[in-house]
Amino acid sequence: MQDKVLIVVSCGTNNPNRSTRAIHLATVAHKAGKQISMFFLDEAVYLVKKGLIQHLQAATGDVADDLMTYLQAYEVPMLVCTPCAEARQVAASDLIEGARLAPASELIEAACESTVISL
Repeated sequence: MQDKVLIVVSCGTNNPNRSTRAIHLATVAHKAGKQISMFFLDEAVYLVKKGLIQHLQAATGDVADDLMTYLQAYEVPMLVCTPCAEARQVAASDLIEGARLAPASELIEAACESTVISL
């Protein structure tokens, strides 16, 4: 069984159910003892921009900000697609603690050594 899980999320505040679910699944996997990484691309870069997910929640009641706080506390790697962020004028200084810009090559590298969940 694979112990590394990569969650790739491409939706952001435009789809609160899917984006919150991605963060929720990362939390569940971490609590199950998996090594989690997240890669945010396209609209998902807004999920790791400071202050933007404070009121984002899924229909199930899961609150994205609470889940993200858990991931930050456990230093789960949060990689943000560099060109996706640049296209949306999101700078490295705009990112929440624990998130950093990353090239596509890091996504490919992580995907090759992990079970991948894409939302």
